[in-house]
Amino acid sequence: MNFLARSVRAVRPVRMIRSYATEAASAGLRLTFAVPHQTIFKDVSVTQVNIAAVSGDMGILASHVPSIEQLRPGVVEVIEATTTKKFFVSGGFATMNPDSTLNINAVEAFPVEEFSPETVRHNLAEAQRLSNSAATEEEKLAAKIEIEVLESLQAAILAK
Repeated sequence: MNFLARSVRAVRPVRMIRSYATEAASAGLRLTFAVPHQTIFKDVSVTQVNIAAVSGDMGILASHVPSIEQLRPGVVEVIEATTTKKFFVSGGFATMNPDSTLNINAVEAFPVEEFSPETVRHNLAEAQRLSNSAATEEEKLAAKIEIEVLESLQAAILAK
């Protein structure tokens, strides 16, 4: 019998067990939300956080399955006991840990209520004009990214 065959027989099967952070449920969801220049929330107890992930929109509660999600341009909604705060993020990552802590690191984040619908509409029209008249592929891609972000922002403003 060759070495590999003997090694395979010697290995015991690994038993996969899925577990949840049940001990963290009593403490609730702890949120840390930061951008490069500012910490918006630092280890704050919240009820729920809704994020716009590349894999789809999702709501996160205490004891959520651990995961790492890439954020797309959209809204991060933080639901506390008595208030709800909405932030528009241009992108970033959300990391849910087994101990019911959620870390959100965003490139940019601003409260949704700080945006003017008229300004967003004007900037979107300008970005679409630039996309149509772009001379190079690089200019077209830059305009496409700007359009995607502004369309997401416009949808967030209309939903508030």
